[in-house]
Amino acid sequence: MSPALFVQQGRNHRVAAIAVGALSLSLAASGCTVANSNNGGVARADTLRIVLPQEPPTLEACDVSLTSVGVVTRSNITEPLMERDPSTGDLEPKLADSWEQTSDTEWTFAIHPGVTFSDGSPFEAEDAAFSIDRTVNSELGCNVEGYVFGDANLVVKAVDPMTLTVQSPEPDPILPLRLSFVEMVPRTASYTERVREPIGTGPFAIERWDYGQKLSLVRNETYWGPKPEYARAEYQWRSEGSVRASMVTNGEAEIATSVGPEDGAGDLGVAYPNNETTALRIQAAQPPLDDMRVRQAINYAINREGIVKALFRGLGSPAEQLISEGVVGFNEDLTPWPYDMDEARALIEQARADGVPVDTEIRLIGRTGQFPKINETVEVIQNSLSKIGMNVKIEMMDAAGTAEYQERPFPDVGPYLLVIQHGNQAGDSAFTVDQYFTSDGFQSAYGTAEFDRKIAAAGALTGEDRQDAYAQVFADEPKDIMQMAYIAHMNGVLAKSSSVDYTPNSATVDEMHLAAMTRADTERP
Repeated sequence: MSPALFVQQGRNHRVAAIAVGALSLSLAASGCTVANSNNGGVARADTLRIVLPQEPPTLEACDVSLTSVGVVTRSNITEPLMERDPSTGDLEPKLADSWEQTSDTEWTFAIHPGVTFSDGSPFEAEDAAFSIDRTVNSELGCNVEGYVFGDANLVVKAVDPMTLTVQSPEPDPILPLRLSFVEMVPRTASYTERVREPIGTGPFAIERWDYGQKLSLVRNETYWGPKPEYARAEYQWRSEGSVRASMVTNGEAEIATSVGPEDGAGDLGVAYPNNETTALRIQAAQPPLDDMRVRQAINYAINREGIVKALFRGLGSPAEQLISEGVVGFNEDLTPWPYDMDEARALIEQARADGVPVDTEIRLIGRTGQFPKINETVEVIQNSLSKIGMNVKIEMMDAAGTAEYQERPFPDVGPYLLVIQHGNQAGDSAFTVDQYFTSDGFQSAYGTAEFDRKIAAAGALTGEDRQDAYAQVFADEPKDIMQMAYIAHMNGVLAKSSSVDYTPNSATVDEMHLAAMTRADTERP
């Protein structure tokens, strides 16, 4: 992406928007709330029913880079200034009509006129400035801040109701791309507390959330863009993929996400390439994981090809880096780490002979429902690591439980391996390496000053130089850091009723646009 003038003119009326939710610290005693309801009595025939692997922990707008949050809220409840087309990689206008770089560190955005929030209040530059400041500069510890911006603070200013300026501390050639992750909320939202149920400008609003049971969204009849076909959407959650698939085949739901090839969706199963890569993150500062030989042994012990073939039924490919093809910085020359149990055992014994405490119990933490066959994948890895002489104990948790181990500050609980699934939603390696490879990255457990400098140098470049520099970072990570044991580049599968027209894409795992779903021709009145 060029750091020079970058202006997007015109308006794409594609019905897609980045939706977000919010965390309210004050919950109703009944365990259910009603928010943003302006059209509660909609006929059931206009309701789209979706079943997910897990309940979103929150719909907080500044946490939408969490897959379990973004898949419900992005492009449904809240929207950004602009959004990235997953097919072309281009930034397209949403709540901003155009943007241009007006100095080395400043960008100016023209706000689209006539937009209102679902509560009827107008959306203006002051709301945009507040939303960016809240996400990036506040003490909330937003997931988007860690994933997209790190420690960088921004200077935001509403020049007039329709003009916004954003200034970064250093020149940033991809600042508009970063800002596409910031969901817009009203200036009246809390700056000091998370909001579980947000008000947004999107095509849908929260109708009712019966916590632990069901979440209902209702069409925002005051939406500034094209009107979605479905008037309501109901989300439920079931941890078992076979149960989710059967709800579609039995007519209890129209869409079920994250189903596996053996879950029984049959002809209703739709496979699609997604941008997720599965890996083990190694807490490399904790003994015995602080020994490079132990981390190498873990990599040698993972049968990536066997996992993809036997467990994923070929839906995916063995991974050699944390990003997938199509992301700036992808290194096409890398190959997966070889599977060699004999070499793995030899490395563990070498470490043992040198006094490394290789018998220390290591926790292998996975998230329930993270992807199809997650339990079996963890069991296969645990079995292999046991065979090479390591003491590994499996712990499966829900999304809220694993969050403690996923993001800084990490708990001081001894050595652990965490199953992660990273999807680079923005298409640039900065969003991967800054949080996973730098020594103080939001989801990084290890790094060095020298490797940090290499990452920073790559981030300052543009064009082919940027591509080459980031590709070298991925080539060097296993030699210089080895914080990861990559497993697989994933494919997604969802179950879809024949009554719905919807084509999933590489972004579907992170954001599933309700407005892109229509009734099939045979279902139309």
